[in-house]
This record gives sequence, structure tokens and C-alpha cells, in this order.
Amino acid sequence: MKTKIIPFKDKYINHFRDLNSTWIKEYFHLEAKDKEILENCKKSIIDKGGHIFFAEYDGQIAGCFAFINLNDTVYELGKMAVAPKFHGLKIGQNLLQFAIGFAEDQLWEKIILYSSTKLDTALHIYRKLGFKEVPLEKDLPYTRSDVKMELKLN
Repeated sequence: MKTKIIPFKDKYINHFRDLNSTWIKEYFHLEAKDKEILENCKKSIIDKGGHIFFAEYDGQIAGCFAFINLNDTVYELGKMAVAPKFHGLKIGQNLLQFAIGFAEDQLWEKIILYSSTKLDTALHIYRKLGFKEVPLEKDLPYTRSDVKMELKLN
């Protein structure tokens, strides 16, 4: 099976919420910022100049990620998730490779992301595809974030 990356459509809103709620609850807990974004992803991300993409595998929505607009040339990669039944199929890696290509096509300067040292597999994939750790600022929207990474583009 090949992973197909597809753009946001209203009919996928519940997939975005459910995919992210599942992994966040497995490792952490839903925070206020999570609830704000997951309950209204269109308003919180799309309407503010961001993007959401989904991974389709064997006709099913298997994963997703979002680009949150920080400014014209810097976007935050966030809310990346893969459904547990699709783990081990390199869907997360496919999503991340697509994300990097999309950002390069948009001529963005860089992608940033926040993660946690509890998420070994995710950190491994980020490093493998060129993300570097940078200092973490204070007053983050998520208490679980203890790693900040960036990928400089173009």
C-alpha cells in the first residue's frame, strides 16, 4: 500500500481531533491549547493561514499534521499523529517528508516544532530528516514540550 497525502476538507475534522486526542491522552493529557485547536481546527489553523494534511492508507485516514502560521516564512509543524493500527508503516515519515517538500515549495525560511523527550520515535524521525534542536523559550503553550527543533529551508 502507498500512503497518499491529501489536503484538509471539512469532512476530515473529526479525524484530526480523534487522531490527536488519542496520542496526546496516551502520553500526556489534553491541555487548554489542545482543546482550542482540536475542537475548532478550521478556525484555529486554516482560517489563520495554516494548513492541515492527512495521510490516507488503504482508503482510510491513517494520520495527519498541521502547519500553524507564525509569519510569512516560518510555520510550526504540529498536531502530527498516526493511528496506532498504522504504526510501523512509515506513515509518520511520509507525512514529514511531504511536509518538508511542501514548505520548500512555499519558499518558507524554516519549520519549527515542539516535542517531548517521551516521544523517542518522533524525535528520531525529526533528526533523521534534518531537524536540529534549538533553545526552548519560556511560557510555552504546552507543559509537555521539553524539546524545540527547527529545520532551515531553501
